[in-house]
Amino acid sequence: MALIRFGLPFTLLLTWLSVPPAYADSLEAALVKAAPDANSRVIALAVRATQCSRAQGAIPAKRLAVIDYSLPSTEQRLWVFDLKQRKLLFHELVAHGRNSGENMATQFSNQNESFATSLGLFRTQESYRGQNGYSLRMEGLEPGFNDNAFDRAIVIHGAPYVSPVLARANGRIGRSLGCPAVRPAIAHKLIDSMKDGQLLFSYYPDPRWLQSSSYINCGGGTVASRDKTTSRQ
Repeated sequence: MALIRFGLPFTLLLTWLSVPPAYADSLEAALVKAAPDANSRVIALAVRATQCSRAQGAIPAKRLAVIDYSLPSTEQRLWVFDLKQRKLLFHELVAHGRNSGENMATQFSNQNESFATSLGLFRTQESYRGQNGYSLRMEGLEPGFNDNAFDRAIVIHGAPYVSPVLARANGRIGRSLGCPAVRPAIAHKLIDSMKDGQLLFSYYPDPRWLQSSSYINCGGGTVASRDKTTSRQ
């Protein structure tokens, strides 16, 4: 099982991004305003990935989901945005894979049967009904980090173990086999908002991913190298 382990401080791996297009700058500001509980630097990375996807010729997405796996599972670490109206649609709990960690996800994998979460940018496909009910297939766009997602059946679905009651009782929500599972009560609406070509950005301060991702480094240089000149906060 190939799992990635990370130990660098969070503040050393993020940077204030200078996204070139004015549209991207204003979008970033709008999403940060719409989600004041989110880390603004993670939002900046997600917006940058969205813009890089467009620059590489992809059809623009209408929705963007951002998951910040540097947060514990007991916190609402999933945000879903309407990019046209620039507003927040969902702010929710989301599960990580059982081999990614307990309350905190610290290990990630792209390998089959790793039962771990994958990082990077995903594009959603069609919805379907499977063993977990109404679900949403996703294509991982980043080679080596999430491009086995379809074969691994990494999908968005509802799960009863994603529950604030369980979080309070157990100190964490339940864990998936790698899927970003959500509360059953909102799963159908969230999936309908995200199906058919939308983007999901799965974040954790992994230095290898930050350095090599073509979706957060398409403007020249790498996030990690730029961060060397950023002062600690």
